[in-house]
Amino acid sequence: MAPFESKTQTFVFLLTENYSLMSYACAVEPLRLANWATGQELYRWRLSADGGEFAECSNGQRTLVDMGFEEIGRDEVLLICSGTHVKNATTRNLLQYIRREARRGIAIGGLCNATYIMARAGLLEGKRCTIHWDNRDSFLEDFPDIDLSHTIYTIDGNRYTSAGGSASADLMLKLISDRHGPELANRVADQMIYTTIRSDRDEQRLSIPTRIGVRHPKLANVIRMMEENIEEPVSPSLLAADVGMSTRQLERLFRRYLNRSPKRYYMELRLQKAKNLLMQTDMTVINVALACGFTSPSHFSKCYRAHFSTTPYRERGTQAVV
Repeated sequence: MAPFESKTQTFVFLLTENYSLMSYACAVEPLRLANWATGQELYRWRLSADGGEFAECSNGQRTLVDMGFEEIGRDEVLLICSGTHVKNATTRNLLQYIRREARRGIAIGGLCNATYIMARAGLLEGKRCTIHWDNRDSFLEDFPDIDLSHTIYTIDGNRYTSAGGSASADLMLKLISDRHGPELANRVADQMIYTTIRSDRDEQRLSIPTRIGVRHPKLANVIRMMEENIEEPVSPSLLAADVGMSTRQLERLFRRYLNRSPKRYYMELRLQKAKNLLMQTDMTVINVALACGFTSPSHFSKCYRAHFSTTPYRERGTQAVV
């Protein structure tokens, strides 16, 4: 492979408390492999954390870092790596630091739940972004005006966001391809045993048929409508009519493939969203109930306890916001 003319690019990985090790590893390894594949130092990277000593990821492993919240070069890229308990990790020092770097024109990205940190710092106004699907509901409650996509990563100007996990690798492969061409990105992907490089048009979650293990178009359409109408649930009769079947036929379909009624399945979806909001936001229990289609707090509490063996109030009291 011919030598590359562009100068070495440096990435600064800012590791927050409880950052996702997988998201970080999937981001840094493509850079290492690009250097290895070409025999050139196309990329360098440094690690940063508050205090400048170490960062602890969500599995408890500690990583030594190179620097604290220091000014970086104008042509360097700052990638914030976060994970669980992102609100606790969003400290005043962190926000001040990334705002200062953003004012200097630094390219800034967020891996996994670090999208929340970027939004809290005001870096995503007028920008398209993404976040891990499990934190989507809580993010939209906090930032309803931000353009949040369902895709695995987004690039909007000098703002990058990735949904985390292996999606970090797809983002980095895209950046490598943009800078050095698709041939090098493909070589790196081959070394990673990565058979398909996904794009910023690929969805995060598996398709509904794959998730439920059933390939039935009408069943998938009904479940999609359920997922899209949590706050204002649609009656089973209307769901059935929308896919051209009777309520009784819909009931049999759910019993056959999912071993539960449409009403029960719908309730489980609503309760799972309620649990996410209780654990990930500061919304009151009453507002969580309303956001999940429950008009009566007592009915919400009764359903929640029957499904999770605890009350919404106890869930809120025992779980830290993530």
